Amino acid sequence: MIRRVLIANRGEIARRVIRTCREMGLTSIAVYSDADAGAPHVREADEAVAIGPAPSTESYLNVARVVDAARGGRADAVHPGYGFLSENPAFADACEAAGLVFVGPPAAVMRRMGSKTGARALVSAAGVPVVPGVTPAAQTERDITAAAASVGFPVLLKAARGGGGKGMRTVRSAADLAEAIGAARREAERSFGDGSLYVERLVDRPRHIEVQIFADAHGGLVHLFERDCTLQRRHQKVIEEAPAPGLTPAARDRLTGAALAAARAVGYVNAGTVEFLVEGDGDDARFYFLEMNMRLQVEHPITEAITGLDLVRAQLLVASGERLPFSQGDLAIRGHAIECRVYAEDSRRLLPQSGRIVRYREPGGPGIRVDAGVVAGQTVTVHYDPLLAKLITHGASRAEALQRMRQAVREYEILGLRHNLAFLRTVLDRDEVRTARVWTTFLEEKLEALVPAPSTETRRAAAAFAAFAATREPAPAVDVTDDAAGARHVDPWDQLGPVAW
Repeated sequence: MIRRVLIANRGEIARRVIRTCREMGLTSIAVYSDADAGAPHVREADEAVAIGPAPSTESYLNVARVVDAARGGRADAVHPGYGFLSENPAFADACEAAGLVFVGPPAAVMRRMGSKTGARALVSAAGVPVVPGVTPAAQTERDITAAAASVGFPVLLKAARGGGGKGMRTVRSAADLAEAIGAARREAERSFGDGSLYVERLVDRPRHIEVQIFADAHGGLVHLFERDCTLQRRHQKVIEEAPAPGLTPAARDRLTGAALAAARAVGYVNAGTVEFLVEGDGDDARFYFLEMNMRLQVEHPITEAITGLDLVRAQLLVASGERLPFSQGDLAIRGHAIECRVYAEDSRRLLPQSGRIVRYREPGGPGIRVDAGVVAGQTVTVHYDPLLAKLITHGASRAEALQRMRQAVREYEILGLRHNLAFLRTVLDRDEVRTARVWTTFLEEKLEALVPAPSTETRRAAAAFAAFAATREPAPAVDVTDDAAGARHVDPWDQLGPVAW
């Protein structure tokens, strides 16, 4: 049995794993960069090890330093969380070579499914539907152009390795193809070190639905139902829910059956997710394999909410060599759950933000859960993902879970830096969201309505104030006046020096 777990991650996922370790009586060991020395996950872990400077390439993505930290901390196992090294087969190999249990699938499985083209071929052979597409044997512009013509426009160019929307471009006509090939290839090379592309038919206005699967090393394999991740921007998920609204029992059976077939085909072990694009409604809904995520997902709490399970606990038990602590017959959907990702961002331009959090207050009440990576007084840096927290609500019905979410987002308070709570409020109030009539590009297509640009009057007023403030002389450090009663007051407005806009 695992006794000491090093968590090769940071933020809210590190805190989430720490919580389960504590409940299981396991020792948790955090790692941290120089920028995270005072972070909540460092304080909450039983032990903590410094692993390098702020840049992730020199700390959280440095395989040697993370493995050395695990050895030095006398860890039995490494939990990679998600992101960073979680789907890196070289890291899984390095853990095994160091005598450490890697809490995830075997490195061989990662390699098998790490190539999108290889994964498509493997699951297709197992009978799982895939989006029609072509992987050119030669990767010249001419070959990719020919592949696009054979598939038929509109098409989607995708990086052969990797995910997360990197190296992906929508192309609606042959005239736009050359520029898109160059952009997709450059981004794929930067992100994955491999500029290979494949061409896929664009499924117009689909839903994005994923199935949570879990397998042990003894042949046990189950699904934990599905999650709808349709509301996203630039292929990054924003709001997720479970189960998928409007999915009929027959369609669910076909979808989860395909996910289990994909897991069997690859010999999967531990927690994973099989993702699909879904067209149409009712029993005849069509779905296509998208990719497999070989780790715990950001949105796993909504599956925990509707099943009553602790997925991190199950991960650690399976990694210890035990059988799954539940069978398919034990699992049932209980109510509905929704998750909103709370980001430090400029929601209009989708740009990460940094700054010090001067006030932080989480919502609470029945059916509300917050998995946060920050606390009041913490400085959010530009070095890492801008995810601040995950807000989860659970109710007996979708309507109840949605109403709780709308109220919880309004009660959430974060001051000191820009964030997306106002954006989330606007999205949740949309009729299309309340009635589940959305598609994967919905947020991008409705952006002007969801995040309207400042009005001309607002811009003029801001420019006038900026011009006025820029001409002012710096005020004295303290400007004190006496009122009629003799009390002394400091006027904060008189202390405002020149303002840069």
